Amino acid sequence: MNSVRYGFIGFGKIGTQHVKELLKGGVPQCEVVAVADIDPDACKRAKEMLGDRVKTFDTAEGLIHSGLVDAIHICTPHYFHPTYAIMGMEAGLHVLVEKPAGVYTKQVREMDACAKRHPSLVYAMDFNQRTNPVYIKVKQMIDAGVLGEIQRVVWIITDWYRSQSYYDQGGWRATWKGEGGGVLLNQNPHNLDLFQWICGMPSRVRSQVYYGKHRNIEVEDDVYAILEYPNGATGCYITTIADAPGTNRLEIDGDLGKLVVEDNKAVWWHLQQGCGEFNKTYTGGLGKPKCDPPVTVPVEGTYTSHMGIISNFCDAILKGERVIAPGCEGIRALEISNAIHLSSWEDGDWVGLPLDEDLFYEKLKEKIT
Repeated sequence: MNSVRYGFIGFGKIGTQHVKELLKGGVPQCEVVAVADIDPDACKRAKEMLGDRVKTFDTAEGLIHSGLVDAIHICTPHYFHPTYAIMGMEAGLHVLVEKPAGVYTKQVREMDACAKRHPSLVYAMDFNQRTNPVYIKVKQMIDAGVLGEIQRVVWIITDWYRSQSYYDQGGWRATWKGEGGGVLLNQNPHNLDLFQWICGMPSRVRSQVYYGKHRNIEVEDDVYAILEYPNGATGCYITTIADAPGTNRLEIDGDLGKLVVEDNKAVWWHLQQGCGEFNKTYTGGLGKPKCDPPVTVPVEGTYTSHMGIISNFCDAILKGERVIAPGCEGIRALEISNAIHLSSWEDGDWVGLPLDEDLFYEKLKEKIT
């Protein structure tokens, strides 16, 4: 097999965007042969873009059981991601899932369990930010211990501005029943994935979340979360859709210095002596460890975004290449998101991880009702 016969489940904005990019030829090992969408206009659009090379279906089931594809890319509303992933894997298909992995971890855990029953299939998440050389380099530095033990992590990600007209475009968006969340579930899954990918999972979370504060929507549009890690380190995560121009700044403080990621570059402050060691040995009263001048961290490679993930997914199928964003890791960002919500619904109390999935799901159903 020289190419992967590829099918899209859902052909809305993101599915259309992917096909436009694929038609430019950047992923030659991917051949789009089928599209499924319940909207006839979406199927018509697929035909106009792809011509006779594509067969359209008005149900996901029809495409999945057609025998025409080797792999499916799920681009439906969030609640259906696990449903169609499980259906695809049980039909012997490789699966790439758009973010988020799902709406609640309980359903995603079922998807992960299905993947374990089919180890020969490639199962991946479209976490395209993992192809950004800046974040790759930062993760490598953290994993190598360049910062020493992490002490504090702060991400202010407020450049996700969305107007009321954005939410008015589609009836399923920004509702508990249709989308299952707001800024955390729509805009932030990539950031939350990077947060845990680079710094690890917190042990507990507490939050203050505002619902429909800035826009006429049911779900969250302004979020403040505090995180605590197993080693005692703390984190702060702030996001909203209401700020312009907004900020995207990730700061990681460790015993040996700090890293700041902003404007798509990483700046490194290196301490000549670790904070802990300095504190043990210094006797001069006021004072702090000497710091080298800040340097911009050199990075290699090109940010390949969604096409990089799709190319990697296909190469994993064809050549056994290691998956950049394994499907089983999708639950992690969602668990943080769910914990932030649950803390808010529990009057801002601490919520421990692993999450009480049954409690979260019961609370979510109350919101839907």
